Amino acid sequence: MARNPVESVKWDDAVEFCRKLSELPAEKAAGHVYRLPTEAELEFACRAGATTKYSFGDDKSKLGDYAWYIDNSNDKTHPIGKKKPNAWGLYDMHGNVWEWFQDYYAPHSKGPVTDPTGAKTGSLRVFRGGSRDDPARFCLSSFRNVNVPTSRFNILGFRVARGPASKQAK
Repeated sequence: MARNPVESVKWDDAVEFCRKLSELPAEKAAGHVYRLPTEAELEFACRAGATTKYSFGDDKSKLGDYAWYIDNSNDKTHPIGKKKPNAWGLYDMHGNVWEWFQDYYAPHSKGPVTDPTGAKTGSLRVFRGGSRDDPARFCLSSFRNVNVPTSRFNILGFRVARGPASKQAK
């Protein structure tokens, strides 16, 4: 069975997948609601408590230990979990495929914020993480990219979050 990340997915399709997963009888009975994570949630998870450029520090020469990116991917997506996890045990937080978020794009706030929710409206959606085709600078914990939600690229996928219905994508 292939364990590669999903890719070539439009934002709307990712949200629909989460909706259908939430509607499964066992998930409904357990009170589980699935959604795309917010930017803030995934940056927090990616960093795993670090304040450095990457979850493992500032030395980009170590990126190949944690991520599939342009220098080591051979222009293909790889199975998840084949690189080192971050400090919280999460795999593939840098590289392999970009990941959609539920947030609309807006410039970041000036100054520190706690658990920001992102813009309530807009025409562009955020994706982050870098991909197998990108240099190290695009795989930074803080690097963000945007596009219209109808975009579909072979290096663009998504990650699922399980959480309260109040944060469900709109």
